[in-house]
Formats: sequence, C-alpha cells, structure tokens
Amino acid sequence: MIDLVAHNLAPIMFFSMAAFLLIGYPISFALAANGLLFFLIGVFLTPYSTEVNLGWNLLQALGDRVFGIMRNDVLLAIPFFTFMGIVLERSRMAEDLLETVGQLFGPVRGGLAMAVILVGALLAATIGVVAASVISMGLISLPIMLRYGYDRKLATGVIAAAGTLTQILPPSLVLIVLADQLGRSVGDMYKAALLPGLGLTGLYLLYVIVLSFIRPRAMPALPPEVRTLGPGVASLLVAFAIAGLIYMGAQWLLHDGLGRGSDAAIWSAAIAVIALMLMAQLDARLGLNLLSHLARQVIIVMIPPLALIFVVLGTIFLGIATPTEAGAMGAVGALVLAGLKRRLNPDVVNQALLSTVRLSSFVMFILLGATVFSLTYYSINGHIWVKDLLTALPGGQYGFLLAVSAIIFFLAFFLDFFELSFVIVPLLIPAANELGIDLVWFGIILAVVMQTSFLTPPVGFALFYLRSVAPRRSYLDKITGGRIPAVSTGDIYRGAVPFVGLQIVMVGLVIAFPQMVMHYRGPAVDTSNIRIHLPSGGLGGVGGSPFGQGAPAGGGNAAPGGLGTGPGVPNFGGSPAPQPENAAPEAPTPAAPGLGSPPPGLGGN
Repeated sequence: MIDLVAHNLAPIMFFSMAAFLLIGYPISFALAANGLLFFLIGVFLTPYSTEVNLGWNLLQALGDRVFGIMRNDVLLAIPFFTFMGIVLERSRMAEDLLETVGQLFGPVRGGLAMAVILVGALLAATIGVVAASVISMGLISLPIMLRYGYDRKLATGVIAAAGTLTQILPPSLVLIVLADQLGRSVGDMYKAALLPGLGLTGLYLLYVIVLSFIRPRAMPALPPEVRTLGPGVASLLVAFAIAGLIYMGAQWLLHDGLGRGSDAAIWSAAIAVIALMLMAQLDARLGLNLLSHLARQVIIVMIPPLALIFVVLGTIFLGIATPTEAGAMGAVGALVLAGLKRRLNPDVVNQALLSTVRLSSFVMFILLGATVFSLTYYSINGHIWVKDLLTALPGGQYGFLLAVSAIIFFLAFFLDFFELSFVIVPLLIPAANELGIDLVWFGIILAVVMQTSFLTPPVGFALFYLRSVAPRRSYLDKITGGRIPAVSTGDIYRGAVPFVGLQIVMVGLVIAFPQMVMHYRGPAVDTSNIRIHLPSGGLGGVGGSPFGQGAPAGGGNAAPGGLGTGPGVPNFGGSPAPQPENAAPEAPTPAAPGLGSPPPGLGGN
C-alpha cells in the first residue's frame, strides 16, 4: 500500500490541489498548504519506499526561492502598468474616447458597438486593466446603447469582450507573468502578441458588421440630433491620408539610417502622429478651419493615448527601455496626461496607489504559494509525470497544443489567469520543450485561451464587473423619457457566448498559422554570403606581434616578430627563450599549427 501511494504521489498531489481550489479556499494559501502537507507525507514515506526521496534539509531552499521572487525585476512592471491604467481611468480618458469615437461611427448601423471595440483596443494598449476598461465602458456606453434600442445581449457582450482585449494586447499583465514563467523576454512576448491581438479586434468588428446586416434592428444608428459634433468624416480622412504620406516619407528617409525596418516604422509612426497633432492644434488656434470640428476633436482626443502607447511599447520595441523601465515611464506619462486634463488630484493618486498595492499583493501571494507547491511537486518528479502524460498524446506538437488548449479552456471556468499562469503553466513547460515547441508561440496560445476566463461563468470577472454597473431594475431615461428595462445576468452571460467562440477561433488561427507569432524573431539571417577572412599575421611564427615589431612585452627581450621573452611569457615562436645554465636540454617537439609555424595557406613563403 505504501509503495502504491508513493508511486502515485504526484497525481494524488495534483488532484488534491484541484480539490482545494474547487472548495473555494484562497488560492495562495491552498497552494502553500498543499505543498507543505505533501512534503510532510513524502518525508514520512522516504524510509519505506524507493519511489520518494525527500528530506527536511530541502526546505532550506525555500528561503532562497522566496527571496528570488522578491528580487525579480520583471515583476516590477506589474505595479507600474497597474498604476498607469488606474490613473488614466480616473482621469476619464475612456469617457472622452467613447464619446468622440461614438460620434464618429454614430451614423452607421452598429456604429456604437464598433466604437466600443475600437476604444477597448485603445484602452487595452494604455490602461491595461480589465476591470477599469469594462467598468468605464459599461458606465458610459451601456446606457446610450440601451437608450437607442440596442439588443441587451449584444450590448453587454460587446462591452465585456472589448474589455478583455486588455489581456492579449500589450502592455498586458498576463504577458508579463507568462514571460516570467516561460523564461522568455517580455519584449518578445509583446511583439508576438501584436498580430493576434489586432486580429481578434478585427474578428470582433467583422462579427458586428455582419450582424448589422443580418439584424439591423438590434443595433440602430444614432439619430441626427444626437450627433453634436456634426459632419466632417471626409476632412478626417484627408488628415489621415496626409499623416499616411508623412509616415511613408519618414520611413523612406529613416530606413537606411536606422538599419532595421521595424525601428524605422516605429519612428515614422511617431513622426506622423506628432504631425497630425500639430495640424489639428494649429488649425484650432489659428482659426484656419481647414479641418472640421469632428476631425479636430477626434485627432485631439486620440493622440494622447497614442503618444503614451509609443512611450511604453515603442521604447520597448526600439530597445531603449526594458518593460520595467517602460512601465515606470508610462506611470509618469499617465500622471502628466491627467494633469494636463486638470483631473489629477490627491484622491485620484490615493485610489490608484491602493488598487495597485492590492493587485500587486494578490499576485505576489499567489506566486509565493505556487513556489511552495512547486518545490514539493518537482521533488517528487511530478513534472516528469505530467511531461510523460502529455508527450504521449497522439498528433505530436499539434495534438499537444490542442489538448492543452482544451484543458486550459476548461480550467478557465474556475480559475483566473494569474492562477493558471502560476500553477498550471509551469507543469506544461517540460512537455513543450520535449516536443520542440517555441515557448513564445506557446505563451501566446495560452494567453488567448486564458482570455476566455474573463467571459466564461462562474468566474468570468468581466461579466461580474459589467454586472456591477448594469441596471438591475427598469428606469426612466432622462433624455428620451422612455422606460429602459433592466439587464439580467442571463443577458450578460448569453451575450458573451459568441465572443468566446471568436476567441476560440483565434486560438485555432494562432495554432494553424504560427507565422502570426514568429515574426518576433525578425528577418532570418542569410548565412550563404558570409565569408570569414583570417589575417595573415598572428602570434610568433604566424606573423607580427600585437605589440608591434620588436616591441618588448612582459619585461623580456623581444623575439623577432613575436612576443617578448622573459619570466611568465610563453615562447610562441621566433627566437628561443634563454635557458638557465644548468637546465637539461629539451627534447624537440613538432610545431603545432598556428603556434610555432603557420597553418597551411595562412602565411610563409
């Protein structure tokens, strides 16, 4: 019986941990308690079985592991980006964006839904916090969408799904955590996530556009009297066309000087954005009226978040700053933007600091609990059990990726992405390495799958955030005077289902087309034209001395064309070193190539 338990201690420990989590015990304490409990069991079983070999002295490594986590510079990016996002949310940047972009797309059926998705993508690249994005868009957009006849399920689904774009678009917190667990660069994870994140945004937009033709009454256009910014889309398109020409011209000028196409593209985009902002400001201040009021408002509202995106992501991609440094600059930039809008006050800073400390403490406690758990789990070879189990799946790499995606999708119903990243992902890495899977590609697949955890009950946090701001009872609208029915929890859950399906489609696309991710490696280096030329000179008999012809080195006499001779200086060639009078004559040794005589084809006559 003891041998049976010892042989299966790893799976018993794994399923015990799952039982702790399902009971609802706090995840960090459940992990730590489970790890210590099974460490005690392992120590007890060690004298009676050869399957387990644990001793109390192994606990001495726990202190080093804990302090190693506390010294991890990569994890510092989490509080920086959290603080940045909450300051921006408190400064009502989301409100300005939603109002302006909603006016821009208002004349189109489904325009409000498209505006929510686009603003969600912009907020994902700046705020970076799901709660802030969903709550902001729920408070601002949901009443307007309900006021003008949007279907409840569609309105709530769009808002919740747009808020979850925060998890895949940089600077995503989940990408930072996954990079740390996978042992890969945060910058590489950010570059690899760009196309999948933008592709998922495109899928959301395509779904809304198609649905607007199939069910036009479910998403009507805004009435003309509501569009207070007036017409002027043509003027905005002309301004964007001019910015596009500036971008192409700057890229053409900078491409040769910077040497790398991606660097030139980033700087060119920054130049085009600055030119667009100057164009709008000069038109407004000088009263030129070359741009419409709508165009000026859209440009002035959208440029600050774009500038912050460049400060954070552009500096990372250009190699100017590490993710931690970029997060610090982003936090300062958020304070500056809030100050420019005259919305920075002690209350905003205090709320941002409290929320940042709360989230950072939550992450660190989970990570510490996972460290205690993994210390025992790896000591009883649990990672080998998981690796053997997963590598035995049929289908090779693709069979493994599909199976892991299904497992993570199921666990996402009960665990959030922090718990999945710290507990489950480390168990999958050995199998991924065994199958030769690129870990950055693997991490992006996991990130897209984990995104579903925010939209799937019973632990769909985006659904909970939206539930907290959606109307629970019917009410009279102050603008139209009509009665707006309540939004039920079932409406929110049913509205999220199509967007979960779109996220699964994106998982399949990333698995089927790894090129969507592999571009992070940059262009392949062509080694066919590389030629290596070795100089004809060298040390000793090969050629001249690096110190100059006849220059003494080491305090001795200079050998012809070689290093000097003297104490401690080896004789590589040239004149023989002086020998003591009573020294025995050395036996002649054949000259080694490259030392006493030049190798064939490199020197000599």
